[in-house]
Amino acid sequence: MRAVEISKPGGPEVLKICDRPVPEPGPGQVVLKVAYAGVNRPDALQRAGAYDPPKEASDLPGLEASGTVHAVGEGVTDLAVGDAVCALLPGGGYAEYVATPAAHCLPVPEGMGLREAACLPETYFTVWTNVFDRGALRKGETLLCHGGSSGIGTTAIQMAKAFGSKVIVTAGSEDKLSVCRDLGADVCINYKTQDFVEVVKAEGGADVVLDMVGGDYIPRNVACLNVEGRLVQIAFLGGAKAEMNFAPMMVKRLTLTGSTLRPQSDAAKAEIAQALLGHAWPLLAEGKIGPVMDQEFSLEDAAQAHARMEAGDHIGKIVLRV
Repeated sequence: MRAVEISKPGGPEVLKICDRPVPEPGPGQVVLKVAYAGVNRPDALQRAGAYDPPKEASDLPGLEASGTVHAVGEGVTDLAVGDAVCALLPGGGYAEYVATPAAHCLPVPEGMGLREAACLPETYFTVWTNVFDRGALRKGETLLCHGGSSGIGTTAIQMAKAFGSKVIVTAGSEDKLSVCRDLGADVCINYKTQDFVEVVKAEGGADVVLDMVGGDYIPRNVACLNVEGRLVQIAFLGGAKAEMNFAPMMVKRLTLTGSTLRPQSDAAKAEIAQALLGHAWPLLAEGKIGPVMDQEFSLEDAAQAHARMEAGDHIGKIVLRV
């Protein structure tokens, strides 16, 4: 099969087309014939040598894909060859075929194509487990989401609004903020020209902050939080270290938490999949929420896809057509 491998740690140019054997499904696994693969920041971190895959995972990049079931492994009873699915992957999505646990596959939502479905797993698993599980966002509360125009951000806006929360977002351009408004964000902040702490406080504060920036945003996020607020960290694009006064954490009884998705157990990911099937998939089928698409690249142009993502100009999701 054709695949894209990381020839050596480095920039987008190290992504090279190669030939690999078609994987075989292990017990509880399926092999998908990939139609589209999602492109995500962890892929770029792995490419740069900063995010090693788990020992049992493929060394190929790619953490989500859509396609049809090509083969089923021992013990798989709820999927059959030919079923159209999207799936969270342990790796290996930049290829014509990929193996993944059957429990991490979800049906393509009614009325949605495979191109759009490839954009769902990584972002929806991440948003659900961090905003609604760890962050425990409830109806009537306020979510502050940084990077509102990203794949994570556009998903968080729609899901939070669908479940009755107020949403405040930050982004770096008026074009990006316009997309956030169209998706339902109540307050949109240009972080280049506005102090998000002042704006959020004027809006009554935040109950949950979803942050992928880190660095000096961490103490500023804490300043935004209301009593019993929750700061959920999912990345550190601005650095993993910060100097801050922890007294507000005690005074306001705050929760500082976070998670990464890929290292979690297969069982934990299967639980998230079932929660999404019950809570998010009906909304997707009804068209109340959905992926925001940026640009499509061919598998051979994976380097261009990574370059676009790292330039920061994209809005929503980037996919590879396999």
